[in-house]
Amino acid sequence: MIALRRWICLVALLLTASPLLAQGWRAATMPELEQVLPSRAPVVKERIETEMRTASGIIDARGQVIAAVVLITAGYSAEGKYSHYLLVQHAIQIDEVTLGPGRYVFGWNRVATGLELHLYDASTGAEEGSALAHPMKPGMRVETFRIWPPNERSVMQIGRFETPYRLLPGH
Repeated sequence: MIALRRWICLVALLLTASPLLAQGWRAATMPELEQVLPSRAPVVKERIETEMRTASGIIDARGQVIAAVVLITAGYSAEGKYSHYLLVQHAIQIDEVTLGPGRYVFGWNRVATGLELHLYDASTGAEEGSALAHPMKPGMRVETFRIWPPNERSVMQIGRFETPYRLLPGH
């Protein structure tokens, strides 16, 4: 009986923690993004140029950032495999893929239901998993890339597509 009560309390705590985590996050400014995102992203054995004007991210009150920027992969071995560099300083779950603090890259393939995102560790190229980005509702503004603050939408937007993310407690 005590074990059941503890389990119920743990579930209740986890359900209430996610909205509380979202409250301290806001859109990062361009100067904040320029401080944390590289102009040349280290991807496996290469340093790939980034398109800083496409950078987007969120930041919390402690200065932790989740941000991404488009990679300019023409002429690199990453061409066609990776499209974005992703910096994660607070653990998140993108669709069903859990990412701890670290540096990642992702690319996408068009599928019947949207975009299939493939997420990789930036230093090794090892695949972390895949997520699905669905078409956005009509009337939403199309942007090259945007990470929405969790208190607004909790999605990562790629063009006309979006995939949900959530902040994970305890990081």
